[in-house]
Amino acid sequence: MACLHDHSCEEHDCSSDWSLYKHIDLSKVSALNEAVSGSVKSVFRAWEQRLNSSEGHLESNEGDPELIVFIPFTSDVKIKSISVVGGADGTSPAKMRAFINRDGIDFSDAQNMQPVQEWDLVENLQGVLEYQTRYSRFQSVGNITLHFPENFGGETCQIHYIGLKGEATQVFWLQ
Repeated sequence: MACLHDHSCEEHDCSSDWSLYKHIDLSKVSALNEAVSGSVKSVFRAWEQRLNSSEGHLESNEGDPELIVFIPFTSDVKIKSISVVGGADGTSPAKMRAFINRDGIDFSDAQNMQPVQEWDLVENLQGVLEYQTRYSRFQSVGNITLHFPENFGGETCQIHYIGLKGEATQVFWLQ
């Protein structure tokens, strides 16, 4: 179920008003198997900037397209949909698996644990597809781990943008 944008996004949930970008704790975002350490932070940006490839991208190590992306939030959120803009030439991720409120998931855990939801992805180079969540399962999310186990046949997996839509449910106050 993807938003194909045959409507005015401002009148639907597609606009930046629903973006969870400002609720991501960017300093604590991390990835496993990223070729350039810290590059995962570059894939999170405002919805309007999703196709701005000059910001950088996340790429897996050569010959190993599997990636894990850990995304903590500054407050609990409800996630309605996830958008992933991948690379060209078979480097886009082909599958996405989501785990909620679990810290420290590694590749062994990701392979052996049951995800909250799993999606078969399509190559989404224009950033127009969104993958709907089973909304009732994506409430009170303090962090989400996205596992990308395979791509479309490239030597590496590339992700240029990850967008999360939904709403914050509460704000944490610093003591």
